Amino acid sequence: MKVTWNIATILAGMALTVVSASCSMIDEDRSDCGPNYDIYYELRLVTNMTTELQTELNTELSTELTTETDIKLASELRTHLGNIFTDFAHDVDLSFYDTQGDSIRLHHDEHIMDANQASYALNLPMRHYMHLAAANVVDNDIVKIDNDEYCHRAMLHEIDGDTIESHNTGLFTARFPMEVLSNVSQNFNVHLYMANCASALIIDPRDVEIGGDIRVFSTGFATGFNICDSAYLYSDKSPVVRASKLNIDSIDVQAFCSVTFPSMNPADTDSTTTARGTTRTVIETTEPFISEDDENTLWRIIIFVPLPDGTTTRTVLNIKKPLKAGQLKILRCYLKGKGVVETKSPEVSTSVTLDWKEGLDITGES
Repeated sequence: MKVTWNIATILAGMALTVVSASCSMIDEDRSDCGPNYDIYYELRLVTNMTTELQTELNTELSTELTTETDIKLASELRTHLGNIFTDFAHDVDLSFYDTQGDSIRLHHDEHIMDANQASYALNLPMRHYMHLAAANVVDNDIVKIDNDEYCHRAMLHEIDGDTIESHNTGLFTARFPMEVLSNVSQNFNVHLYMANCASALIIDPRDVEIGGDIRVFSTGFATGFNICDSAYLYSDKSPVVRASKLNIDSIDVQAFCSVTFPSMNPADTDSTTTARGTTRTVIETTEPFISEDDENTLWRIIIFVPLPDGTTTRTVLNIKKPLKAGQLKILRCYLKGKGVVETKSPEVSTSVTLDWKEGLDITGES
């Protein structure tokens, strides 16, 4: 079956419309091909970014943080995350799997779009498929598709490393059972939802003198995502993610941002295995980002502050509220004497190491 794709922006997402035009065989039997069908793909960006920017950047920790500062911070964060919280698909990866036996892949297509409209041909015979789709993976330096020859093994997987960079694209996925019938016109609607998230740390240095560049890292996130099951995978030791520093002129505060897979949800912390994966993607519910604090730390932000005397102070922010797919979390904090970082956020506890030495455990996990 020959399928022509037309991509058009609709509502808050982008719809990729697929229209069947004729039948071209994968196997030898043309009678297996249906007459025509339409597949509609839509990127649905479910995020709290606007709400988080409005809430956190209108709440001042001190009189030094002016409205002008908040405006510049919000603008820079929007720019920095413009390629993350987006409704535009640069590329799509499409796999169609057998639903019997070991669920091997029967057809695979990859396309670079880079535009609101594009078209290409896809050939599919009549049968029952499990269809998996992923968007914006090609240009992501940290995450790739792995084990995708078989449906239930296909996953987004981070590169290996003790310390890695942030994701640099917003990732979207979908899974959709579809039965292509013979001699029946059909419509299929496939919605792609975001698979990664972001956190930002804003530091007010106040009058504390520092002796070099502040460094910020985060940890405690999933390292993989099972596309068919829509479930995240967690290793026994989460890699450390290096936060990017935002370059903002004419303000005293410093801002850092990380883009990662989500943290665990509170219910996930009951598991003692190293391949935990009950956290799932956020879809369109009434309040997808409201959650209770857990009794355990779910993820961490680690800050290293160099001082003029040559020592370094490490502060670990232990966060007990989950970070979910599609979510932006902003934490505001300030420096105290000896480079200690403090925050007024009630879901965060801190641990401090004065005169921290290189080579010690960077995360501060107990």
